[in-house]
Amino acid sequence: MAYTDEMLDNNQEDLLGHIDARTSLAGTNKMEILLFNLGSNEKFGINVFKVKEVCQVGKITRTPNMPSGVDGIISLRGHVMPVLNLANFMGVRQTEKYHTMMVAEYSNHILGFLVKEVDRIIRVDWDRVRATEGMLSDKGALITAITELPDGSLISILDVEQILVNAFGDDVVGNVERVESEHGLCVFFADDSMVARRKIAEVLDKMGVKHIQATNGYEAWERLKAMADTAQSTEADLRDQFQVILTDAEMPEMDGYVLTQNIKADHRFDGIPVVMHSSLSSDANRAMGRRVGVDHYVPKFDSIMLSSTLRPLLT
Repeated sequence: MAYTDEMLDNNQEDLLGHIDARTSLAGTNKMEILLFNLGSNEKFGINVFKVKEVCQVGKITRTPNMPSGVDGIISLRGHVMPVLNLANFMGVRQTEKYHTMMVAEYSNHILGFLVKEVDRIIRVDWDRVRATEGMLSDKGALITAITELPDGSLISILDVEQILVNAFGDDVVGNVERVESEHGLCVFFADDSMVARRKIAEVLDKMGVKHIQATNGYEAWERLKAMADTAQSTEADLRDQFQVILTDAEMPEMDGYVLTQNIKADHRFDGIPVVMHSSLSSDANRAMGRRVGVDHYVPKFDSIMLSSTLRPLLT
């Protein structure tokens, strides 16, 4: 049974009780998805780690010059946050007023997402989650991945980063200082979001640093192993090829926690720091990173913080 707005107050603790134990998922290559619908036949999901709570919608105040899809702002427990109507972004015809709101934390910002109703939390293996890049989708880049339930129904997992770019525009990369070095510098990074990969590449280009990129953790690990194998067979120093590994946390097929765990267990990568760069900006997610050996954690997307974290690791 779905959790409707009349049931939310009584079921809030059961619905999101998993969040308190989220650090137990570190290194398991599993994710928990909160399922919801927008009044259509399609089922959507969002990573539970992004969700702070689900509640009934209070009074939404409209303000001038709001972007399309943003219904207004709302005050909730001391936070004033924008409220985004997901039906508008996903092209779903809304036939009634929505009364349910998912409150999400994204890159140290609190946001409200209006939905028709939430359903339940499911736990899936990341290797059963498939990226949608290259697939035909009437939702375009707003769906980052899909997974299948035991009954055969498909879940479309939202690309929150792309939705926020569509709503509020792209973050401008600031004045990033170049890294002065006599040696060629390179960062290997993995991220499933096209938005994130573009912004990371822009920061590294401004720093004068070369980069190698992968679109998910599995691809990254396969490429890293191949590079380590080549370096080992030729007796070369792997650190001459790249000096830092930058990874997102949530990625299809293999997440950043398992990727980090694999890297730290392979002594060929000793001396190469791993930086986690994620929109999952809560203390719990930082703790998950530390648990698997992440050396530094940078919330998305602050170009100055990213460059200042990378700079001492490259020089």
